[in-house]
Amino acid sequence: MTQMIRKQIYIQPAQDATLKQRAMMLGVTEAELIRRAIDRHMAVLGPGVRDMSAWDREKAFIAKRMAVTPRPGPRRFKREDAYEERLKRYGR
Repeated sequence: MTQMIRKQIYIQPAQDATLKQRAMMLGVTEAELIRRAIDRHMAVLGPGVRDMSAWDREKAFIAKRMAVTPRPGPRRFKREDAYEERLKRYGR
């Protein structure tokens, strides 16, 4: 058996109830169920560390777009015209 490291976590009462029920249903301990959930979660993330600079670039883009002031005057189009054009394009 591999060495285990003890961790203490806090979960909500509803999570506790679900954890107990699912562990009993699967015939495993709650700790085993938590370990499996961690493994599944990490598998979804994939290997390595995510490129957090991508998020920094996205935040900069959002800030830049938010700083743009709207053009003065009324819109040059009607919203209904845009919907109608899309309906024609997709044949509905």
